[in-house]
Amino acid sequence: MLDYDKEAERYDVSRGGEPRAAAAAEGVLSLVPEGARRLLDVACGTGIVTRRLASGRAGLRVTGVDRAPAMAGHAAARMPGAVVLADGRRLPFREGTFDAVSSVWLLHLVEDRADARRIVAECARVLRPGGVYVTTVDKGASHNVGSDIDVVLAARPPRPASDTAEVVESYALGCGLVPAGEARFPGRGQGRSPRRAIADLRRGWFVTLPPGHPLADGFAARLAALPDQDRPRPDPVFTLRAFRKPLPGMFPDMRSGEEQPPVQADTQRDG
Repeated sequence: MLDYDKEAERYDVSRGGEPRAAAAAEGVLSLVPEGARRLLDVACGTGIVTRRLASGRAGLRVTGVDRAPAMAGHAAARMPGAVVLADGRRLPFREGTFDAVSSVWLLHLVEDRADARRIVAECARVLRPGGVYVTTVDKGASHNVGSDIDVVLAARPPRPASDTAEVVESYALGCGLVPAGEARFPGRGQGRSPRRAIADLRRGWFVTLPPGHPLADGFAARLAALPDQDRPRPDPVFTLRAFRKPLPGMFPDMRSGEEQPPVQADTQRDG
């Protein structure tokens, strides 16, 4: 896994910068109820998306959280007084503090499923009843755009995805949240060229091919043999899922994902 303290300085420029951040924030806000007044952005990174969330809707107060000091430092420079250094597995907020919680590009990094469940559980805990949790799913699959680069990389050692829509939904349901919508947004500026893919390979982007892996040189050579070394291939398209915390007196229908009113007891008895 990348060292995000070391990655902080080049994080934004290597991942589409402001255009990608704008697209991500627009996607998240499309799933946040209009009446939301407080939003928590978990794993806010450099705050480039977090700041867009705050400016994207009048009256919405946004707080960012990240556990990497260098990333949180960049975020704090963008949003003074609105960024907290903390671990998503132990959020330093009271239950029901926020109307919405987001975690963009986080769960795919969490290899331990117990940790992933804990993060989702914490997001659910600090969410008020009626509020929504919005998170990206299937991030790895989003990067497969059917390009010649993807054909080369398809042979790399497999790694089970930790953020598939099905797995994330199971975490959410386990915390009492119910499905509440889906949105997609383009990863603007993230279409890889072969030369960029080689650079990503060398710096440990692909977790099953870390620097020094015996297969890494072979993949680098195959990527170097592709045409148009500096031409970016198509941008990925990311998927967001939203989950709502039911209001008191409602209970989730696990089959439909909809909240159902309580059933009235039948006071008549057979004679």
